[in-house]
Amino acid sequence: MKTQSFFYFTVLSLLLMLSCKSNENSFDATGTFEAEETIISSEVAGILEEFNVEEGQILKPGQYLGYIDSTQLYLKKLQLLAQIRAIESKQPNVMIQTAALKEQLKNLKNEQNRIQNLFNDGAATGKQSDDIAAQVELVEKQLAAQQSTLQTMVDGIYKETQPLQFQIEQINEQLQSCKLYNPMEGTVLLKYAEPKEMTAPSKPLYKIADLNELTLRAYVSGDQLKKLKIGQKVKVFTDNGKNEMDQDEGILTRISEKAEFTPKTIQTKNERANMVYAIKIKVRNKGDYKIGMYAEVTF
Repeated sequence: MKTQSFFYFTVLSLLLMLSCKSNENSFDATGTFEAEETIISSEVAGILEEFNVEEGQILKPGQYLGYIDSTQLYLKKLQLLAQIRAIESKQPNVMIQTAALKEQLKNLKNEQNRIQNLFNDGAATGKQSDDIAAQVELVEKQLAAQQSTLQTMVDGIYKETQPLQFQIEQINEQLQSCKLYNPMEGTVLLKYAEPKEMTAPSKPLYKIADLNELTLRAYVSGDQLKKLKIGQKVKVFTDNGKNEMDQDEGILTRISEKAEFTPKTIQTKNERANMVYAIKIKVRNKGDYKIGMYAEVTF
């Protein structure tokens, strides 16, 4: 009787060991969830007067978050506008400054027409006709020279004010950047700044990621590559905390072209392999998955 009990106990133990062994090798790869994280930085320098961002907050594209003090930028813009007005005040009025010569030329041409009529009737000499024609030609040259000089002055003033106009356009862009709007949909992962702090260009304000879809980064050995192709659907398993595994579906989006050493925290089906390939699997997230959570994959 004792021998029979010992036999049953031994068989049961072997079955349990085989079951554990089978469970250990029931997956093809394991990995952790990650998201495409984006760090949103300031584009201008100034005091962060208002900043309505909290970690864990879900933001929409274009959502207003606050503003950076723009007093110094606005004063700089006023200074540039004053410089432009000072330069433009030197600009000549071409119409007024050429009015006298134009009037003189008009009178000379009238006189030229009168003398030409008298010459045709024999009441004027050829010398009179030639003299008036020379006077008309002289005034025309004087008018053309004055117009050329004045136009050169106008062009010079335009070229002098153009760089200032460009600076004003840059400041207008910076003034717009003082208003903080969220560029993308996602959840705030980290907040780097607080209201009333001094910020500067490229200084991080917060980190955001779209958690509606996560990426499972896993690793496979070389002999598993034959089973995989981009766009393939795979099964993803996660521990639900009740000694059970929840199943989901993912899509294989990337297979690394190069092998690398096995990460210490990653297991693969072939534990003897010391070189593995990274793969990425897109998984829709209904709120159950978190960044850094472990998952198992079967192909």
